[in-house]
Amino acid sequence: MSEQNIIDNLPGLDDHRLLGTVIAVQANFYLVQLPLTAVKQELLCTRRTRLKKIGQNVMVGDQVIIDEPDWQGGRGAIAQVLPRQTELDRPQIANVNQILLVFALADPVLEPVTLSRFLVKAESTGLDICLCLNKADLIANTELERWGDRLTNWGYQPIFISVATGLGLVDQQLAKKLQDKITVIAGPSGVGKSSLINYLIPDVNIRVGEVSGKLAKGRHTTRHTELFKLPAGGLLADTPGFNQPDLLAAPEDVALLFPEIQTKLLNGQCQFSDCSHRDEPNCVVQGNWERYPYYLTFLQEAIARQGILQKQGDGESTMKSISKAGGQQQLEPKLASKKYRRTSRRVENQRLQDWQNED
Repeated sequence: MSEQNIIDNLPGLDDHRLLGTVIAVQANFYLVQLPLTAVKQELLCTRRTRLKKIGQNVMVGDQVIIDEPDWQGGRGAIAQVLPRQTELDRPQIANVNQILLVFALADPVLEPVTLSRFLVKAESTGLDICLCLNKADLIANTELERWGDRLTNWGYQPIFISVATGLGLVDQQLAKKLQDKITVIAGPSGVGKSSLINYLIPDVNIRVGEVSGKLAKGRHTTRHTELFKLPAGGLLADTPGFNQPDLLAAPEDVALLFPEIQTKLLNGQCQFSDCSHRDEPNCVVQGNWERYPYYLTFLQEAIARQGILQKQGDGESTMKSISKAGGQQQLEPKLASKKYRRTSRRVENQRLQDWQNED
């Protein structure tokens, strides 16, 4: 539905109210992109006190109604937030259509288990996934073909690019996938996300970081979520980089996040309806496929996390979850802690008087 159609269908919306999209949030201020027919294309806004009272938060990607904008002052007030089609909690962004997952084939080296963690996290959102592998110019063509076949077996069709040389970008294949959609770009730091955004949107000038030689990991350059307008239409969300996403799926849902498992289940059924695909007899999922060990690892982490949450709910948890290298979760006992509080002077004086009276 177009912006004008949405406006026409909203009761009480007149020339003094505008429909816009929140493209950035900073503290209590919201930068809103307005329709082409508006006096200005962007407006710095606050939210009405009524929204604060009802607990209505405003997220990047929200479609909002601006009430009586002050064009001379360049300010406005958000009076209403329209219902969201989708919502992500990390990063906090609304109405996203797809995830552009960016990894590097080299510098840093592409690790299958790390890539799998990001893919599983992306699958848990229910959004479409566009997998983009940068720095394709740094590896041989035979290696590119091997990764292409490998990822096809995983259930994905990657786009190989090189921001440095323009490989895979000149034909606009990636730009067409982003057109007229709200896309959130994600991936570890140092893989070229900011450089890719600068290529797709030449006038945006996002700060680019370098890969740490000591840790072989990228430095974070993005500090907050922001939407950028693509030249061919659509919005691209740049998000703060993170090296290991949290896998918060329930144990019974982990299998749903692997396309290979879903393909196997379409070709046959397990003996048990609640099969966990570990050591049950006549399981069609068990077998010699590459990411099966990753599935078992993620499943065990989900089971351990569920146990922690259940114990915390009972108030009896004596264990805590610690993130280890590679993003794995490990249980460790909580250290016994004792709170020390300084006795007030009034209590000390009362004790002294009682002691004197006893003498």
